[in-house]
Amino acid sequence: MAVLARFRTFLKTVNHDSIKSITTFTFLSQEPQLAEALPPPPPSPLEEAASPLPPNPASGSPLYNENWRNPIPSSPATAQSLTPLGFLHQSPSSRLQALSQTLDVSALMNVFADWMTSQRWADMKELFEFWIRSLDKSGKPNKPDVNLYNHYLRANLMIGATAGVLLDLVAQMEDYAITPNTASFNLVLKAMYQARETEAAEKLLERMLQTGKESLPDDESFALVTGLLLSTDQIDSALKHIDLTLKSGYMLSVTVFTECVQSCVNKGRLDTLVSIIERCKKTDQNKSLCPPWNLCYFIADIAMQEDNGDLAYYALEFMAKWIARGENARPPVLLSVDEGVVVSALGTAGRTYSSKLLDGSWAILKRSLRQKKAPNPESYLAKIYALASLGNLQKAFTTLHEFETAYGNSTKEAEEDVLSPFTSLYPLVVACSKNGFVTLDSVYYQLENFNQANPPYKSVAALNCIILGCANIWDVDRAYQTFEAISAIFGLAPDIHSYNALMCSFVKLNKTSEASRVFDHLISKGVKPNMTTYSLLVNAHLIKRDPKAALSVIDEMVNAGFEPSREMLKKVRRRCMREMDYESDDQLASLARRHNIRMGTEVRRDMLFNLQYSTDYT
Repeated sequence: MAVLARFRTFLKTVNHDSIKSITTFTFLSQEPQLAEALPPPPPSPLEEAASPLPPNPASGSPLYNENWRNPIPSSPATAQSLTPLGFLHQSPSSRLQALSQTLDVSALMNVFADWMTSQRWADMKELFEFWIRSLDKSGKPNKPDVNLYNHYLRANLMIGATAGVLLDLVAQMEDYAITPNTASFNLVLKAMYQARETEAAEKLLERMLQTGKESLPDDESFALVTGLLLSTDQIDSALKHIDLTLKSGYMLSVTVFTECVQSCVNKGRLDTLVSIIERCKKTDQNKSLCPPWNLCYFIADIAMQEDNGDLAYYALEFMAKWIARGENARPPVLLSVDEGVVVSALGTAGRTYSSKLLDGSWAILKRSLRQKKAPNPESYLAKIYALASLGNLQKAFTTLHEFETAYGNSTKEAEEDVLSPFTSLYPLVVACSKNGFVTLDSVYYQLENFNQANPPYKSVAALNCIILGCANIWDVDRAYQTFEAISAIFGLAPDIHSYNALMCSFVKLNKTSEASRVFDHLISKGVKPNMTTYSLLVNAHLIKRDPKAALSVIDEMVNAGFEPSREMLKKVRRRCMREMDYESDDQLASLARRHNIRMGTEVRRDMLFNLQYSTDYT
């Protein structure tokens, strides 16, 4: 303890700044100090002769930009890079100017190819202008070639230069001993297309045709001018350039053809569109022209609305190409044409008397169905109508036989009366009676021959068409003989349509009693009458000026479960007014109210009926 006391008194007398003591107190700060670096020893003769090592990575040398000890330099002096600071602080124009002095033609083309992908059009334009005023390595002015200059033209086009500016730049190509080629003029044509300068584009195309081989127009040149003319509805001028395109051996692009279709449809010039398609089909390069699938549907729809058989045929032909292309693909893509479109096409073929459209429509329908199902009844009826319009009765009855074979046992079609000569088969009736009894007899004899064939063809529907055709030419004798031949010669039973056709032949000759007897006969045979049967009886009584009998037939029809039509009731009311039968008119009015039928008025008919003809104004 005495030693510790003497040591404390010693510490009080000693200068604390000159003594560093060790303490166990927690709040006493410690200040460590590094030892001074000793001077390196002098190198030995062997070390002086050896090559020096690279600098230590820990020293923060500028050669090591990503030092693991100091990844972010603390001062600009230690963060120097290999790129001069002056170059980094330059403006973009100065940088481009400096870059232009280091590039030759091939290097500049590579730079342009890189910048085109990033769409640096303004930089391309400025770099080219700096480069063209610079000197190459030999001290001569830089001289571009036509491809490099076309890049410069494209850059001007993309930044919005007008066609006039581009034409001036093309004219400056002569200063560099460069001949403009087709690509140069195409860039000018694109500017004219954007500005809708049709006249200037036509003149430039003529200049290209007259210049020479280097600048002859190609398919892109013709497409630009033709599309520009079509967009301004100058169809005649566009047609002339389409001819030039085809004569030059180029293929008409799908884009131009689409614009051509739209322009012709808007102006109602479908015949012009047909002529364009026909011209394309005559050239080898455009035989495979096939517009998109939806455009084919559009062309077919417009053609059938306007009853243009040729255009409808070409639309279906395009669809057939698509179907064949899909079947040949791997994996196959099975395309099919909507059956409603085919039915419309068959109707167009019947109205335009186009056998080519008829055959094409039926062929593409068969190909679309792929023998998986039979065509719908509407398709068969449309084909029968088209064949009847063309006068090809033999094929028409053959199609009727196919129709009956496909749907003969279907009760649904029987209920809908799809084989009625008064409605669905009436075009065939008209065709049979077109030339009078000559055509009717020839058709009847053909049916007799079919009956004796192997296998025999027997059709009540076909014979019904002949009976109604005889009624149309007021030949009740032939109608009656044909009706009897149904059972006597062909061994078939007459149906309700047979009786209706025979009744119609009697009604046309004002033979009401005979028509009534036919009605009684079919009732006795157990044949159920339909709406046409009652309508024929009502008409027969109205022709005889007997509205009461007509009303009795209507009552019988209502009891049988049929509802009278508005047209039928108006006929009866008209006859009641003519005959002044007001009692029957009241019965008719109550019948109309019971069935919620609004009869309306017939003021205009009454005005015509009550006209007083005189010679006062003559």
